[in-house]
Amino acid sequence: MGIKKIGILGAGQMGSGIAQIAAGRGYQVVLRDIKQEFCDKGLKTIRSSIEKRIAKGKATAEDLEKTLANITTTENMEDLKDCDMIIEAAVERLDVKQSIFHDLGEICRPDCLFCTNTSSMSITKIMSDTKNPERGVGMHFFFPVAAMKLVEVIRGEKTSDATVAAVYEAAAGLGKTAVECRTDTPGFIVNRCLFAFMLEAVHCYEDGVASVDDIDTAIKLGLNHPMGPFEMMDLSGLDTFPHVCETLQSLPVTDWSTPKAVQALIDAGKFGRKSGEGWHKY
Repeated sequence: MGIKKIGILGAGQMGSGIAQIAAGRGYQVVLRDIKQEFCDKGLKTIRSSIEKRIAKGKATAEDLEKTLANITTTENMEDLKDCDMIIEAAVERLDVKQSIFHDLGEICRPDCLFCTNTSSMSITKIMSDTKNPERGVGMHFFFPVAAMKLVEVIRGEKTSDATVAAVYEAAAGLGKTAVECRTDTPGFIVNRCLFAFMLEAVHCYEDGVASVDDIDTAIKLGLNHPMGPFEMMDLSGLDTFPHVCETLQSLPVTDWSTPKAVQALIDAGKFGRKSGEGWHKY
């Protein structure tokens, strides 16, 4: 389907970031929040972000004008009825998201794509009370949206192949690279891996292995990461951390034994670069 008009629910740091990149690439954007003052704050954030890029020579005044011209704001859900695609970036509460998509199912066209930007919650549960759940999908952007290239596309139990294909196309139109999470697993791909890593860093600190600063420095210089795990937690906001941890509780505790998939590669003589093949071929 040809996507021209995108509705974005939530004008906070994620919603305003998504609105910025969509409007900047020529899409018509309807930015909706529960109060106009929240929308106005989102527009202010967008303006400030682009002005910083202008100061660095990465954008022009024309880019700013064009982006803002492509955004309309509203408090009314009904104003999303003509959108080709909805991206929800509301608070991480299941009941709130379920209510949003229930209402959208009554308001929007039958072919409208329903996307949630949740970072870890079940897509199946979020879309459980909406019409045509096969058009519902996770579309997880990363912060800061303008800088981060990745979008996770997450299937719910009823998500159709056509919906996944359309969201991949939309992600490309937004200048993002999409990866597919084939199952509706807690944390999806990135947070499932990331939180195992960050939790172990916290455990190292709590066990007295090293200071916060030294763990950050060790990871940055030893693993060539752009920032340490504690710096990353601060950037994302520590208030979001417990929500993701709670969602991940259903996953098994890390098993330190060699995974069967790794042992199978070793048994096949596939040791990585040294043998010319491991997980990848070299």
